Amino acid sequence: MSHSNQQTHLRQLVLTALFASAITVMTAYILHIPIPTGGYIHLGDALIYLAACLLPLPYAAAAAAVGAGLADLLTAPMWVLPTLVIKALLVLFFTSKSERIFCLRNCAAVVMAGLFSPAASAMAGCAMAGTMTAFLPQFLGTLVQGIGSGALFLVIAPALDGVKLRERMGA
Repeated sequence: MSHSNQQTHLRQLVLTALFASAITVMTAYILHIPIPTGGYIHLGDALIYLAACLLPLPYAAAAAAVGAGLADLLTAPMWVLPTLVIKALLVLFFTSKSERIFCLRNCAAVVMAGLFSPAASAMAGCAMAGTMTAFLPQFLGTLVQGIGSGALFLVIAPALDGVKLRERMGA
């Protein structure tokens, strides 16, 4: 591996670790609102979406899985395994190949991820509860989370494009 490739790899690893830690804190502690049906509402997915727009796919998936997984380990340990899979899959909807964070694909990805995550979480909740009656309450509770995270992402993405974050990061 050449020196510049090593530097790029190291930069991406550091950014992955920073995103994972920010996702953990945002998910577990900032606006962390438990819901009666299980789980909790948070805005950590907005940072998962941002990581997916700034990091190459494997790094973004690692940041999402590790960050959200650690948050669940700290607050709702029974959700760690489903979270590792669900949050890693969320990044697939986004692209880091666009010149801008706020682009058509990433706007559409907010909607797709905002529906996929609650549906996948509700299915996991049904598996844990052993009944499909858990689906609707779990889905609706985490849909609020998806809407909040999507709204936050849609507000910060144009602002980050305005300050040319991708350029400054060398992304």
